[in-house]
Amino acid sequence: MHFKDLRRLNMNYLNTLRSVLNLLRSSNETDSVYDVEDALLRSHPQTMAAAVKYMVNDPGIAALVRDRYSVPAPDIEQLMTYPPDSLGYAFAQYISVSGFDPGFYRKIEVVDDATYLLLRSRQTHDIWHVVTGMSVDVAGEIGLKAFEIAQTRRPLAGVLVAGAFLNTMLNQPEQLGGLLDRIAAGYRMGAKAKPLLAQRWEEHWEKPLTEWRSELGIEPMPVYSP
Repeated sequence: MHFKDLRRLNMNYLNTLRSVLNLLRSSNETDSVYDVEDALLRSHPQTMAAAVKYMVNDPGIAALVRDRYSVPAPDIEQLMTYPPDSLGYAFAQYISVSGFDPGFYRKIEVVDDATYLLLRSRQTHDIWHVVTGMSVDVAGEIGLKAFEIAQTRRPLAGVLVAGAFLNTMLNQPEQLGGLLDRIAAGYRMGAKAKPLLAQRWEEHWEKPLTEWRSELGIEPMPVYSP
């Protein structure tokens, strides 16, 4: 390896580390999350390549990648008119109550399968929250990331789970049991369920949420009891 290549690699590692540290200091900074992922894509392309290989082994995800399936951000007002038991209505309620913007995620230029899968993962993150029933607090977010590790091997998910463990161990050790429970439960749920990334949710907003969960093998998250 040439010196300039080694120097570039070291700079990428430093940028990744800086982004992780920023994220640990302020876990609510969405931009820091995307900074970490962008840095990982540059510094560890082989890790994302392995994740892509793992994901496209599923025929449904492979078809999604082949088609470069993408749709506009959902119309929340329209989804609020859907039947109360539908995924569309549940998603609209989730967005409205949380005060989120369904198009908040950082856009990424799709130049290959890896960048497409990252974009699609960002587009559907909140749908995964609704379908899995994971909360939007730290424990719920990390539980969903553990679910995501089981299903996609996405590098960012691993970094966030590891970062949350370290942050909790150092700063809130009394909450470590609850966090580890969510990580374990989320991973088990993801390992048992069918691939969420393979779903074309936007074509079936009207389908009942309970039907989605039954078809995908989503089991209720057990209540943590110390």
